[in-house]
Formats: sequence, C-alpha cells, structure tokens
Amino acid sequence: MKNKAMQARLGNEVRDFIHSRKSLQLASLGPDGVPYASYAPFAIGENCLYVMLSELAIHGINLQRNPRVSVLVIEDEDSADDLFARVRVNYAMEARLLARDSDQWQVALAHLTARHGQRPADLSNLQDFKMFRLAPLGGRYVKGFGRAYSLEAGTLTGEAPPD
Repeated sequence: MKNKAMQARLGNEVRDFIHSRKSLQLASLGPDGVPYASYAPFAIGENCLYVMLSELAIHGINLQRNPRVSVLVIEDEDSADDLFARVRVNYAMEARLLARDSDQWQVALAHLTARHGQRPADLSNLQDFKMFRLAPLGGRYVKGFGRAYSLEAGTLTGEAPPD
C-alpha cells in the first residue's frame, strides 16, 4: 500500500470486516492434490486465525498432511449490495497444528470461546478435535469492482506487522 494513512484506514476496514464474520471458507488440498472446500467457525488472534477441526473431517485430515490452505471471509449474500461484488478477504495461509497441552492451545481456545460461547470448549474435550493456527502468507481485500488491495504476509489487515 502506498502511504501509512491509507494503510491504516484499510487495515481498520479489514479488521472490522473480519470481526463482523463468524465463519470462514476453507480450501485445503487432499493427498491426491484435489482441492476440498469447506467452512469453519473461526477466532482472531495476533495476526492469525484459529480454527478447531475434527481429525475425522476431510479438512482436518488435509491440514495435517499439507499446511497450505486458502481462506475466504466473505460478506453474506443477503446483505450484499451487489452479488457480483461482495466484500471479501482472501488469504493464502499456513496451518500449524497446536499441541493440546500447550499454552498456545489455551490461548486459541480462549479466543474461540469468547467469540462462539461454550461450544468450542465442549468440543475441545473430544480427542479428535485439533486446534490449528492459520498464519497469513499474503492476501487480498476486495471491497467492490476495481477496489482490491494486496495484504502483506504476516498480517491479517495489510498493515506491516510490528518489528
């Protein structure tokens, strides 16, 4: 992005937008290289997203085999002004499996329960549920025709991450 003021303004827009959504679209790769699209509720961490997925589900299996994933957070169809120009942010991300007994797992679970209530805590007691930290490798924020902005790696909002 060109200047700090514009970068900060767009960063705030992206931040507000992803905070307004509760679930994301997830495209993972199967062992045969075939893409698989799904969705998951998510929480927002420090320049990352958290998802908890069952290792029995195809997307959970895929992320454990191949950490590269594409994530789409998109405006609802029924609230969009134009179905062909829905506001959205797309990220190329790297998934990292968090150890169940780690502090990072507890941080992720706290973010998920704060955002989605008791359900994530209940699911976390099931051994097949795994916690993933999704770190952005880059992205794109689109807010209409001809209004698309690249997002830097290491940040959800396009703003340069702190040193």
